Amino acid sequence: MRIEIRHLKYFIAVAEECHFGRAAERLNISQPPLSQQIQALEAEVGARLLERNNRNVSLTQAGELFLKECYEIVDHLSQAAENAARAHRGELGNLKIGFTSSAPFISLVASSLFIFRQRYPLVHMQMREVNTKQQIEPLLEGKLDIGVMRNTRLPDTLTHQLLLREPLVAVLHQNHPLAASGREKLKFSDLANQPFVFFSREVGTALHDEILTLLKNAGITPYITQEVGEAMTIVGLVSAGLGVSILPASFTRIQVDGVCYRYLDEETAFTEVWLAYSKTRPLSAQATALINLMIAQP
Repeated sequence: MRIEIRHLKYFIAVAEECHFGRAAERLNISQPPLSQQIQALEAEVGARLLERNNRNVSLTQAGELFLKECYEIVDHLSQAAENAARAHRGELGNLKIGFTSSAPFISLVASSLFIFRQRYPLVHMQMREVNTKQQIEPLLEGKLDIGVMRNTRLPDTLTHQLLLREPLVAVLHQNHPLAASGREKLKFSDLANQPFVFFSREVGTALHDEILTLLKNAGITPYITQEVGEAMTIVGLVSAGLGVSILPASFTRIQVDGVCYRYLDEETAFTEVWLAYSKTRPLSAQATALINLMIAQP
C-alpha cells in the first residue's frame, strides 16, 4: 500500500471523532472499509496508531505524533493548492515591468498600477526604469514580462498593444517670447530657429528619433545646443534659459520654476505609448491581468 492523502484524512477523522462509526459518517463512507484502510495504514507505517475497544477509540503515543504530522501535511497541501489556484488567477507571483521615465507621469499608467496593487497585493512587482530601446533585449531574454514604452521598431518576436496616443508639447522658459505671446498652441515652425535642448543620440531613446523625424517632415532641422540623457535634465536646462524643447505632455505634471508648456497645433504632434511583450513566451497570469487592466482604463 502507498500512503495517500485520503488515508491521512481518514486517520484524522477517526482520531478526532474517537469513533469509527461517527468518522465513517463524517467521511460519507461505510465503516468496514474505513476500518480496513486504517489497519492498512498502520501496517504501512509499521506502528499501532489507535487503541480500540467496543466503546471508543484512542490514540497511542505513536498515533499522537503521527496525527500532528498529518495535520501539517494536509494543511501544507491545502495551502499549496490554494497558492497554485491564486497564481493561476494572477493573484500571486512576480511581475517584471520595464518603463520609460515618463510612464509614471502618465495618468492611465499610474492609475492602472495603483488599481493592480490594490487587487493583487501579493504579486511582487519589479519595476525597472529603462528607455524604450533598452527594454527590447530584456523583453527578448525574459528578464522583463511587459515593457511600457514609446513607439519604435520591434523585433519580429515581440509584439505590442497601443495604450494611448499622447500629445507633444513645447517646453519653454516662462520669459521666452513664445511663452509671453499669449498663444495657447504653437507650430513646429515657431521652434525652427530656437536653441534646442534635446536627448543625446547616444542615450538611445525612441523619442530622440521620433521627434527629430517629425521636425524633419515639417522641413525643420533643429538647432541643438545642449544634448542630455534625461527628460528631467531637459526641463531643468530650459528653466535655466538654455533653450527650448519638445516632450510628451505627461511631463507637464513636472512643475519647475521658470518653465511653461504649450501644446503643438500639429496633426502629427503626438507619440504612442505601447505595452510590449514577447510573442514566443506565454504571458503569465499576472502580466495578462495588468495588460487587461491597462487596456480597459478609460
